[in-house]
Amino acid sequence: MKASHGSSIWVTVLGCLVSLALTLTVVLPASAQESTEQVYMRQCASCHAADGGGKTPAGKRTGARDFSLDKVQNQTDAQLIEITAKGKKEMPGYAKSLTDKQIKDLVAYIRTMGKKK
Repeated sequence: MKASHGSSIWVTVLGCLVSLALTLTVVLPASAQESTEQVYMRQCASCHAADGGGKTPAGKRTGARDFSLDKVQNQTDAQLIEITAKGKKEMPGYAKSLTDKQIKDLVAYIRTMGKKK
């Protein structure tokens, strides 16, 4: 079946829109994208608290770790990445909802909480 002139215009327009969307995703400044702190507040703070202390109702109920403790800070980045990605005990894994970069950035953010002692 031969495409009409009208449908080929729509295919071209659709292709341009997809290309523009992909370009904007790559070109947008970091401030227009979600920061690591925003990801932490959205995914982690309800249990681990904004300060990483784990003293929220959900954190107390599930035994969320205080990120400033040596037993957390002494774990390797690889261990913390694995726990964040796969989950552990009551903590869900985030490999399906966060990118590898977001998880690595969260581990770096958690490291800063150990320095606040």
